[in-house]
Amino acid sequence: MNQKRDPIGVLDSGVGGISTLREMVRELPDERFIYYGDMANAPYGTKSTEEVIGCVRKVVDKLTEQHIKALVIACNTATGAAAAVLREELSIPVVGMEPALKPAARMRKNGSVLVLATPLTLHQEKFENLMKQYGEGAVKVPCPGLMELVEADDREGALQYLKELFSRYPAEKVDAVVLGCTHYVFLKDMIRELLPERIAITDGNAGTARQLRRVLDRENLLNDEGPGSVELQTSGEKEAIEIMEKLLNE
Repeated sequence: MNQKRDPIGVLDSGVGGISTLREMVRELPDERFIYYGDMANAPYGTKSTEEVIGCVRKVVDKLTEQHIKALVIACNTATGAAAAVLREELSIPVVGMEPALKPAARMRKNGSVLVLATPLTLHQEKFENLMKQYGEGAVKVPCPGLMELVEADDREGALQYLKELFSRYPAEKVDAVVLGCTHYVFLKDMIRELLPERIAITDGNAGTARQLRRVLDRENLLNDEGPGSVELQTSGEKEAIEIMEKLLNE
């Protein structure tokens, strides 16, 4: 059996990881992807680390039953909570995510870098280590409830949330904003309109897609013959598949 033709499993607590999936499909159009949105257990960002690990393990069991050749954790919170554990438990490569603080730090001048993320992501050891390396001038900005607004496709609610959020930080003192949750990437255009053009906005999706390519190439698992495909699955209501399809094709 040619393992190169096996699918890549991608997991997230909901639709946020679709933003990462889009980048991976662009980077690796010949690969087969199975995306699993764990809507029944969302959000992950307000759970304990142990609860997130438990949720992720259940999703991984469903994906490994489908003979995936690699796993992508398309969620910053789940990566911080479970990536190290899964790398010990699984025999396949595991690719995770982290807030794009490193590229934002390069764009910093004398102002601050706002790191928007879930409360759990900002309290994890993985993020603290990132802060030690690239966190000069970085400000943690927990965003409880914002992920749920994206899940509900509540654009007006998200707009009001972001207006209130950014009102706390004078724009003239900000150099960059990090979108530290894959859900927030779907609000990137909205955030761009709310902030001066000179303020950089970074996310980790493109970097994750490139890392997946490097890992597959290193493990001799890269499929360059196709045909590529995407299968969407969820622990939630079937209507969630329609939302994911819409976001994937935007």
